[in-house]
Amino acid sequence: MYRTHTCGELRREQIGQVVELAGWVQTVRKFGSISFIDLRDRYGITQLLFGEDLNTALTENPPGREFVIQVKGVVAERASKNPQLPTGDIEIKVTGYTILNKSVTPPFTIQDETDGGDDLRMKYRYLDLRRSAIRKNMELRYAVNRAARDYLHSKQFMDIETPFLIKSTPEGARDFVVPSRMNPGQFYALPQSPQTFKQLLMVSGYDRYYQIVKCFRDEDLRADRQPEFTQIDCEMSFVEQEDILAMFEGMIKYIFKTVKGIDYAEKVERMTWEEAMWNYGNDKPDIRFGMKILSLKSAFTLGGRLEATGKLIGGAGFGVFDKAETVLAIAVPGCSEYTRKQTDELTEWVKRPQIGMLGLVYIKYNADGTLKSSIDKFYPEDRLKAIASAAGAAPGDLILVLAGREERTRKAMSELRLEMGKRLGLRREEEFKLLWVMDFPLFEYAEEENRWVARHHPFTSPKPSDIGMMIGNSPVIENPEKYLEHPYNHIKANAYDLVLNGNELGGGSIRIYQRELQEKMFAALGMSPEEAMHKFGFLLGAFEYGAPPHGGIAFGLDRLCAILGGSESIRDFIAFPKNNSGRDVMLDAPGTIDDRQLDELSIEVNTGGKVL
Repeated sequence: MYRTHTCGELRREQIGQVVELAGWVQTVRKFGSISFIDLRDRYGITQLLFGEDLNTALTENPPGREFVIQVKGVVAERASKNPQLPTGDIEIKVTGYTILNKSVTPPFTIQDETDGGDDLRMKYRYLDLRRSAIRKNMELRYAVNRAARDYLHSKQFMDIETPFLIKSTPEGARDFVVPSRMNPGQFYALPQSPQTFKQLLMVSGYDRYYQIVKCFRDEDLRADRQPEFTQIDCEMSFVEQEDILAMFEGMIKYIFKTVKGIDYAEKVERMTWEEAMWNYGNDKPDIRFGMKILSLKSAFTLGGRLEATGKLIGGAGFGVFDKAETVLAIAVPGCSEYTRKQTDELTEWVKRPQIGMLGLVYIKYNADGTLKSSIDKFYPEDRLKAIASAAGAAPGDLILVLAGREERTRKAMSELRLEMGKRLGLRREEEFKLLWVMDFPLFEYAEEENRWVARHHPFTSPKPSDIGMMIGNSPVIENPEKYLEHPYNHIKANAYDLVLNGNELGGGSIRIYQRELQEKMFAALGMSPEEAMHKFGFLLGAFEYGAPPHGGIAFGLDRLCAILGGSESIRDFIAFPKNNSGRDVMLDAPGTIDDRQLDELSIEVNTGGKVL
């Protein structure tokens, strides 16, 4: 053994003991003929004291930063204690040491406050992983992983592996494909999720399945996306929606308690998709704060009815509102004293390409009860007060109004609400609010193709009350201008998302398990019977052998860890992530392969019309 203890283990109780430690040199501090070294391993840091008797040896064979060394010595009480370290009361009086391996000068400082940029740290990720901040992220990830496994094991779930080399059945994101040498001209696909396999496991009688599994999607990246990511993937048989919600509320609360020490005792709120879009402008609302959206004028139908007809703002001669499809407002608490510079800055913020609005209207509800706005010319004070009242504003608040096309305006107001919540400190990292969003539309309308696409995936069941509507009507859209009136536009999915602090933590559904209904779903998505059999014949065939009612859910492990760790990026919680271009800059992957490999795979590479 190179060590008797780790660098985070020793305390006052071990004073006087002879110990051996091994690790990496964090810092070297020399004071005349004595030296101090901070020795680091995965478990912590211990201070080493090299006395005068080792001065000659240190001069002849000095350890430098990131050298790997082994030391032997006696645990002693530290004269100048460090309360920031668990080992801060002791030090090791070194009697001997061995340099096990030397290190060149690292490309960046391996400390929490490093001088390395993202690209540099990703290139030398094996060094970045030595930093305490990243190590804590890895420890949190392991704790979440273990807590999920412990909970699911206690509920009789089985961990069952499913294949990575599968058949390409493009739905949603692009597949990553893998050529088959033994089957020239044919390709495997890497799974976007184990969806069909876990359904087949339900047909096989394994009524409680889970897997913490890698999934792959070839899509554009951002802070919370990676081309390969990890899901806590779960499926259950003989269950209804309430069974799923209760089971996995329990799992998340167990993770909160085990990993963060948080007793989440309050009831998890529930909201329909329509309510979420109407009140918050998106389907994963952050409910840590209020500031709900007021629809002054909107094309959005709530419960099949057009609720916001524009009465409150109509007839004033203000062309921006009169011509807009949608006009939305929020009341920002305590901001009526915003200066012209501040409101102009907000106007520029909403005009950024990422938001895409042409401008911003504001109404100041002053503390004395008077109102002042950027549209005083068109709206007298009594009408402004009516708008403020409808928005739930109080004296001292600032009402912000956006106008434009429905989809863009609602999305922009959602982003503006979140931005104002952030600026006002209402999105507190230490506060966690769970929410179930349910009753999503089963279909979305694809305007360019004049057809329906699955909002979730093609195996999601309609709500039981809507199955008859789906079976009894043709999915064909005869008049594209009236697609909103088509029965399929009103079918709700038996689906649910668990949202945490404005992030989709997990999503799932009750599945289709009857062949007739599944075939109807494929037809609704524009698949011919032949195409459906080619892509999913194995699943349709399985449904003829006694498929049980079943449903499930999948959680984004990376995202859950990032939220619990207080980070906006999932990359911080993945040991070896890709950059924003999907590259592994450490391995320099993806890369080319040689001609011999291409010949074995019967592949020619064509880039920009040029065969390489």
